[in-house]
Amino acid sequence: MVESTFNWYWLVDGLQAAGFKVHLANTTAIKRYEGLKHSGDEADARYLAHLLRLGILPTGTILPPEQRAIRDLARKRMQLVRSRTTHILAVENITARQHGARISSNQVK
Repeated sequence: MVESTFNWYWLVDGLQAAGFKVHLANTTAIKRYEGLKHSGDEADARYLAHLLRLGILPTGTILPPEQRAIRDLARKRMQLVRSRTTHILAVENITARQHGARISSNQVK
């Protein structure tokens, strides 16, 4: 079981090449137990293993290496589009506050 953090590809690829069955834990979908007193990697690993044993561990998809670059590029593009939209809206709002008039996103661009 691997936690889906940045740059996990090399670990998953190595474990799968060695014949291990790998589960990619979807950490954003896992609710922490409110009464948990201990934290840290060891406690987290025990908790994730417990969820896996119960069959309720939320997992992510492990894409084959040849498909990852396309997914990563699509995610980056989505991030850049979101950022661009945020900046355009900020300029529109500043202009509206300062001049009392609205401008279109095309005028900002």
